[in-house]
Amino acid sequence: MLTVYMASVSGSVEMKKNQERIFSVLTSKNIPFKQVDITQNSEDKDLMRKKANNPTALPPQIFNGDAYCGDINAFNEAIENEELEKFLKL
Repeated sequence: MLTVYMASVSGSVEMKKNQERIFSVLTSKNIPFKQVDITQNSEDKDLMRKKANNPTALPPQIFNGDAYCGDINAFNEAIENEELEKFLKL
């Protein structure tokens, strides 16, 4: 199952738009996913950063199980290249 690490509380309009884009695309393609809100539990933020192998990673970050797929930039690139399923490791 896909997991999207996100932040429900953020001062960044861009972050919110990026999260909504991911949710919208996945929903429109009927790809199931769960959201993990890193603002509710700092352990989730630490886990996201560890799994992404990036100590400063910010949401949204996408994973398939424990496999790291990428961030919003990689997500958008995969859409442009028509490689979304490959990117999501589906």
